[in-house]
Amino acid sequence: MNEHDPVRTALRRAPRLRPGDRVALLTPSSPSNLERIDEGIDVLRFCGLEPVELPTARARGPVHPYLAGTDAERAADLRRALLDDSIAGVLTVCGGYGSQRMLEVMDWSGLDAVAPKVVVGYSDVTGLLEALASRLGWASVMGPMVAEGEFRESYSFSCLWSCLASPDRYGPIAFPAGKTLVGGTAEGLTAGGNLSLLTGSVGTSTAWTPPSGIVLVEDEQEDPPRTDIMLTHLRRSGYFENAAAVVAGTFTNSGDEAGLQRVLDDRLADLGVPVITGANLGHGGHVQTWPIGVRARLDADARTVTLLEPPLA
Repeated sequence: MNEHDPVRTALRRAPRLRPGDRVALLTPSSPSNLERIDEGIDVLRFCGLEPVELPTARARGPVHPYLAGTDAERAADLRRALLDDSIAGVLTVCGGYGSQRMLEVMDWSGLDAVAPKVVVGYSDVTGLLEALASRLGWASVMGPMVAEGEFRESYSFSCLWSCLASPDRYGPIAFPAGKTLVGGTAEGLTAGGNLSLLTGSVGTSTAWTPPSGIVLVEDEQEDPPRTDIMLTHLRRSGYFENAAAVVAGTFTNSGDEAGLQRVLDDRLADLGVPVITGANLGHGGHVQTWPIGVRARLDADARTVTLLEPPLA
């Protein structure tokens, strides 16, 4: 096997969730929607899980209202959940902004000896999912969060629950409404996430750019010029140098759709790898769950991603 063989770089996977499992609820980012969090908790209990609220699940920042508690409090909640043997997984409550600040003060000592736990989130939580891969070698799950709208949307939650409870039957992930920008097939590790968070992680100790990555990029409320800036930054930083393929997901509420598609075409078509755009992964509802750090095969012509191993053990 060569140095870019995805088998050699595969991440450790957590066990699937089972009825009766205790799952920690916390946020590494912004304050949660207090009305929606209770609805999300009801959904988890209906699925047979036992939600365990940590303080940041409902916290409000004492100085910055856009943060759920202090950076140290959010980091302490995450560390507590990862070290607690009675906790089977971590379901983040909300995105927004703050995971990069939390990671700046996170104490990783001793966590490399902990058995992997499933961690779920998307959007700003991309920063945390990258850190789990780079610092602990853990796979994770990009999926709906407890206090966000997608958590109660039947299609999106069904995809998430299938991944968490029946991982051996999850996939293939198909994008019939997507566009084949560059055809071909590729194998590698599923990677990527929210474009602005990927860009913000470049040059930090928690950035993660796996060899032979099948890289997802998606975002919301970023217009074509901003999207161009971020994709260009990733290109110039070398982020795509070892990519095996690229999947562009949803770019919700981002203004000029035709202009945005032209940016994606221009910035992704010449990378020399298969590329799909318009995949229903990311923001906006009716989205699928994207495992992070799992061996997979992308067929850009068929617009499918087939997992070569279950996303959870």
